[in-house]
Amino acid sequence: MGPVAIRLLGPLEVNVAGSSVVLRRQKQRTLLALLALHAGEVVSTDRLVESLWGESPPKAALGSLQNLVSELRKALGPDALLTRPPGYVLAIDPEAVDARRFERLAREPARLREALDLWRGPALADVAFEPFAQGIRDLLFVFDNEDPHPLNDST
Repeated sequence: MGPVAIRLLGPLEVNVAGSSVVLRRQKQRTLLALLALHAGEVVSTDRLVESLWGESPPKAALGSLQNLVSELRKALGPDALLTRPPGYVLAIDPEAVDARRFERLAREPARLREALDLWRGPALADVAFEPFAQGIRDLLFVFDNEDPHPLNDST
């Protein structure tokens, strides 16, 4: 299909080969956000089930997860989301995820402004109330406010 880009620093945005992709289901957005935060890494099915349904998942959770993965593969392309024991991997360059790019750029003082410019609103806005998102949002809290550019050039 083409290169995939995912934006999490604000409302979720997905772009495949230059075209915007809309994920209508909340669980799809949640699954993609979780995988995007770990782009290039295997995320276990156990972790995905717990992140999607909490500590008491429904009996059909594994089948539901497989359906969600199938739907995401259709949206992103078959090579973007791979099955790798013990789970799945979003097989895209971590730099294609704005939150991952932000992490790298923010460590370089000369590129902090570039990092802050990636923000378009509250981080993980579409999945803010999902349990896995809370810890990540807390880590990013300093940048997660109405003014995503906390640096003041006049200081």
